[in-house]
Amino acid sequence: MAVTPYNKEESKKKQVTEMFDNIAPTYDRLNRIMTAGIDITWRRKAIDMLKKYNPKIVADIATGTGDFAIEALRLNPEKVIGIDISPGMLEVGRKKMEKLKVDHIIEMRLGDSEHLVLEDNSVDVITIGFGVRNFENLKKGMGEILRVLRPGGAALVLEPSFPTQFPLKQLFNLHFKVLTPFFGKIISGDNAAYKYLPESVGAFPNGQEFLDICKSVGFKNGVYKPLTFGTCSLYLIEK
Repeated sequence: MAVTPYNKEESKKKQVTEMFDNIAPTYDRLNRIMTAGIDITWRRKAIDMLKKYNPKIVADIATGTGDFAIEALRLNPEKVIGIDISPGMLEVGRKKMEKLKVDHIIEMRLGDSEHLVLEDNSVDVITIGFGVRNFENLKKGMGEILRVLRPGGAALVLEPSFPTQFPLKQLFNLHFKVLTPFFGKIISGDNAAYKYLPESVGAFPNGQEFLDICKSVGFKNGVYKPLTFGTCSLYLIEK
């Protein structure tokens, strides 16, 4: 059974959309609190790995408020397309782009990761930060990403993960399963959203299992790197 935010009869896709609309106003602040700002370092490391592809067109899937899309500007692209299913998150993101005066390069689009409104072979690199585990159909979503990538292009995925070594495993479990929902409820008012976070991370096919899924839809040259003692996983896959 799929892990969903609200355990309703509605599809996971609808519940995830509702969840992100609910937490959009406080999302960025909670991210900084939950990761102590380390998520910024993760995105920078990811972008550094994409420089060798010299991308002109970048797509940031499950862009949220656009942090990864902004980081992608370090690749000197001609265009960055941020796509997300949540109108609430995109509204926050568009204001951010306007404030930073980068809205002429970064376009924020409403869209579904499993039905990307992008042409075949039209994107040089794709970034996905902390969003793949929210796909309703993982294989279908990764297949769409493969479809829109140009031959020789790459997708880079970041996902939170659980460390396995003592005492980090125990400390991270306390932080992620107890403190995160507690502060999430206080700041965002949505307790279910931040209970869903550790549940969705636990249900995600981490490491080689995820690379095997990517390979099954047609990706090649998969690389997996644990970051910050295994609290985040980085995946680089090529078409």
